Amino acid sequence: MNKPIKKIAIVGPESTGKSTITAQLARHYHTLWVPEYARYYCAALKGDCTLQDEANMFHGQVALESSILSILEKDLVFCDTTFLTVKIWSDEMLGETPEAVLEALPLYHYDFYLLMDIDLPWEEDPLRDFPHKREYFMDIWHRELQALNADYQVIGGIENRFQNALQAVGAFLSRA
Repeated sequence: MNKPIKKIAIVGPESTGKSTITAQLARHYHTLWVPEYARYYCAALKGDCTLQDEANMFHGQVALESSILSILEKDLVFCDTTFLTVKIWSDEMLGETPEAVLEALPLYHYDFYLLMDIDLPWEEDPLRDFPHKREYFMDIWHRELQALNADYQVIGGIENRFQNALQAVGAFLSRA
């Protein structure tokens, strides 16, 4: 592959349609997407999540992304969240973030972020915890993305969410 790979991350609070939009965008652009490693990891947890679990999720997400990039035939990939989620959850649940995550944050670049808005109705899921703290986490996502000086756009809409995401990605790709 000659062109640099453009990485677009779909991020945001729980139950905002990240996985759905990521898969739809990858299908639309005929490319691959990186699933959220933490979802599989947490589904297998037998107890409360520890700082070591968060570090494991960080390493798993990085490895999963790396493996997808190694087989990618296009110059575009979509990521269903990033390990920035590990930082946000570690800070909230454990009061600290694994050092490896903090060291890696400035090293892993995503070209564009779609920050999914909290305007979708909450969907119950055994891996979701905070239906009453969606605004709080939305504010955290804004702060974290701004701290990274990230290029991002908030994507909202219930009926037209995919079209809004598609329009944002198209605008990004036309200027990139």
